[in-house]
Amino acid sequence: MPLTLYNSLSRSLEQFEPLVPGRAGIYVCGPTVYSEPHVGHARGPVVFDVLRRWLERQGFTVRYVVNITDVGHLTDDADDGEDKLAKRAQLERLEPMEVAEKYFWAYFDAMDRLGVRRPNIVPRATGHVTEQIALTETLLERGLAYESNGSVYFDVSGWDDYGQLSGRDPSELVEGTRVEVRSDKRDPRDFALWKRADPEHIMRWPSPWGEGFPGWHVECSVMSTKYLGDEFDIHGGGLDLVFPHHECELAQARGAGKPFARYWLHWNMLTLSGEKMSKSKGHVVDLASLFELVDPMVLRFHLLRSHYRSLSDFADEAVQASAAGLRRLRSAYASWPATAGAGTPAEAWSEARARFAAAMDADLNTPEAIAVLFDVARDANKARDAGDFGCAAAARALFDELLAGVLGVDVAGPGGDDSELLESVVGLLLEQREEARRRRDFAAADAIRERLAELDLSVEDTPEGPRWRRSV
Repeated sequence: MPLTLYNSLSRSLEQFEPLVPGRAGIYVCGPTVYSEPHVGHARGPVVFDVLRRWLERQGFTVRYVVNITDVGHLTDDADDGEDKLAKRAQLERLEPMEVAEKYFWAYFDAMDRLGVRRPNIVPRATGHVTEQIALTETLLERGLAYESNGSVYFDVSGWDDYGQLSGRDPSELVEGTRVEVRSDKRDPRDFALWKRADPEHIMRWPSPWGEGFPGWHVECSVMSTKYLGDEFDIHGGGLDLVFPHHECELAQARGAGKPFARYWLHWNMLTLSGEKMSKSKGHVVDLASLFELVDPMVLRFHLLRSHYRSLSDFADEAVQASAAGLRRLRSAYASWPATAGAGTPAEAWSEARARFAAAMDADLNTPEAIAVLFDVARDANKARDAGDFGCAAAARALFDELLAGVLGVDVAGPGGDDSELLESVVGLLLEQREEARRRRDFAAADAIRERLAELDLSVEDTPEGPRWRRSV
């Protein structure tokens, strides 16, 4: 079954056909590095890390580019307000580039803990100002932009396809729909390619129109095409970026004669206890604090338990359910032998592997792929209990291949393969239970047994003494 992806541009599922056979170029809008990364920053990187892993498993050579916005992203997400980095720099009494460096590394440290592999290329907006000026000049030459009082704006009225990605009718985008209208715009729908720097603005560069800084949207058009070519395969981002950011990217790139991205993939939002996250209201959870409470792999697993195009809620009960599910898979994995010697059938779990692949090829249906792995865990445990260790060993290899290799979830757990430690700890508890039984303190003995059962460890009393096994 070929890989199909939902293309926001066509609003339909499409078979993925790369521009160059065997190669895939992917660009994803990365963070604006002005504050601590929070849980909302985790979903997109995890989803695209899985897409990258799946493509590579199919034999593709992937060039994965994630940009860093370190200038030009204003506080109202459009053409007015303060630069987010400059504002943060004033609050922390740092240079803007100190802020960028601080939160750049905080972001990638968090992604490392989530098992997200580093991109092939991480371009920064401040390192590509020359190219952004050049693209702006091209649009001026083509009559699709105009200079006004030291700023340059894209002329939306001159581009008939504006609204193609978002589905918005340009004629209905009137004054006041998103931001207060700048007096130097001809039309409130127009957006900045280059902004004149006010005297107090710190981040500024020389240009043909005076000192200023690039618009937020032009940065991504430049960085994506510089490293992936004027036409490339996949452009990704959050659903909240479809308009205006991606709409503007598409308009200015194609306006400059670049075919640009062929497939547009957007992940849906992550809510916090059913409510939209908001930094201004303090309704966010930063990843560094979260990782003190939750195994990062639990968060990754939780994010993959819902389809990337559906809303995903980050609530305590939901995360606890994900933690319990991952614990079941890890416990099963640890109970299967690593090897079973000769005789293990080569076709073991071939049907499960095919079902997993079908789910992944169906627009990255990770919830269905995870459901396949739960089925494998159930059936492999039955095989193990029946003495079919070859089948159980093959299931362990399958988890290494699919749960760890494709979904990127650490199978062994935070402490690695802790089977010897578990054996020792459970042995001590069973000794305490036996001592309680000899004292005829059956309440204490039953309490130990019940506590082990809560941890998916069952105890069987035999003439030779108590035996325990994983009950998942």
